[in-house]
Amino acid sequence: MDLGIRGRKALLSGASRGLGKAAAIALARDGAEITILARSRATLDQAAGEIRALGVKVTAVAGDVTTAEGRKAALAACPEPDILINSADGSLPGDFRNYTRADWLAALDAMMLSPIEMMRATVDGMMARKFGRIVNISSRSAKIAQHENGLSNGARSGLIGFVAGLSRQTVEHNVTINNILPGIFDTDAQKRHIEVLVRETGKPFEQIWNERAAGNPARRYGRAEEFGAYCAFLCSAQAGFITGQNLLIDGGSYPGTY
Repeated sequence: MDLGIRGRKALLSGASRGLGKAAAIALARDGAEITILARSRATLDQAAGEIRALGVKVTAVAGDVTTAEGRKAALAACPEPDILINSADGSLPGDFRNYTRADWLAALDAMMLSPIEMMRATVDGMMARKFGRIVNISSRSAKIAQHENGLSNGARSGLIGFVAGLSRQTVEHNVTINNILPGIFDTDAQKRHIEVLVRETGKPFEQIWNERAAGNPARRYGRAEEFGAYCAFLCSAQAGFITGQNLLIDGGSYPGTY
């Protein structure tokens, strides 16, 4: 399927690795021009090289999207994006009794307030140009709360609540806003999550890794390229009637009917 995004400008935060990088690659394969923002110059340059090899224009911006300076740098590199992908690592597992106010504010900055700021800076231009696709990479924890993910449960749910209102205001202008809720994926972020569980439980890494895969109906972890393809479709010209949705990609782990 031709997604109808050739030549469209895509701005992605947190896209030097993992699911954000997979989304950038998928968009690039369909001809979108890519701007990626991440904090680590080393992983950023590596990702940019991989994407550039697909024959598209790539701009790599080193910066922290949770800061005004980082957002300003990203928007200077791509001032009129047609596609905006907001991605941020979730907080590591922990006991809410140990979280400080600073921990909560950092989680809100990363997983709620920064995506809102990026939408605020870009959505009016998208509406004026009559095309926009915004995807927030969230987590299944917003729908299946996990006790060790209190920071993520709260901050990501806040973003989803905000999007529920905004997305109904923009869709008549062909600007859609959706949230993807990934389950377990074979990424570095998943490995860091399990490393914390290893310290807390004393179980070997491989045991926890394999138990999580076995506990999923698909009996495996998701592949990053599967996520990328899903995200790219939501950014396509054909996806203009999908907005305000919280879309699981989790191998069937969510147990509900609705």
